[in-house]
Amino acid sequence: MARAGVAKLRLIDRDFVESSNLQRQFLYCESDAEAALPKAVAAAKRLAQVNSEVDLDPQVADLTPASAEDLLEDADLILDGTDNFEARFLINDYAVREDIPWIYAAAVGSYGLKMPVIPGATACLRCVYPEPPQGAQPTCETDGVIAPVTATIAALACGDALRILARGTESIAARMTTVDVWSGEIRQTKPPARDPACPCCARRDFVHLNGQRRAPISLCGRNAVQIHERSRPVNLAELAQRLAPLATVRFNEFAIRAMIDSYELTVFPDGRAIIKGTTDPGVARSVYARYVGM
Repeated sequence: MARAGVAKLRLIDRDFVESSNLQRQFLYCESDAEAALPKAVAAAKRLAQVNSEVDLDPQVADLTPASAEDLLEDADLILDGTDNFEARFLINDYAVREDIPWIYAAAVGSYGLKMPVIPGATACLRCVYPEPPQGAQPTCETDGVIAPVTATIAALACGDALRILARGTESIAARMTTVDVWSGEIRQTKPPARDPACPCCARRDFVHLNGQRRAPISLCGRNAVQIHERSRPVNLAELAQRLAPLATVRFNEFAIRAMIDSYELTVFPDGRAIIKGTTDPGVARSVYARYVGM
């Protein structure tokens, strides 16, 4: 999108660069991981080198019902690069309510898919998935993800995005495209027709945007839990000084990282944190309360 000269790109990501990202996320390099740069900041830095004329707006933030209005306002189009259905249902609610086209994109293992959602014209995400998939689902944690599929799905989604921006939403065919780069299979199918009883695009009941439904968050590729219940800012320098006698601490203006009690605790200025080393929200909250406070 930056190389094509899109005037403004708002980059939203709650996470930071790790060395395990580098095999599939082409925007980053080893120095970004070593500095623990937030992905949005590292991406903006790289894209500014690619095309200095693009207005880049990196947002180190978690997309939640409380933040969606500020983070997504004034967008002409939304590109999904998320790793969980909570975020996608939230995007779907906002896009349908505001009549903004968006492109659903996902990849795991060697398999990926993309589907454009044009409010009022195509099925929305909840027409296709009325509820989040139930039961054991493949994830980046269990199945990994290889670089060719992320590149392929990103390219297909970008193609749809450029066509929408250049020729309008009516130029897009409402097809779901699936790709398996390991088997070489590529398929295009029509998604289900719009559901006349869809709670989102038919009844306009935006339960995810209103904060009435919150699915558990899973962080792609890691044994980790995110805590985002606290809305009070954190003074990172003071926290680093407080934790220094107890842990190995690294911090910059974007985040603080501490290795403590077999957990890796990363805290952001808005009070949000990622606790690596557990998948138990109760344990994560306990670690957060002990060392950051609630």
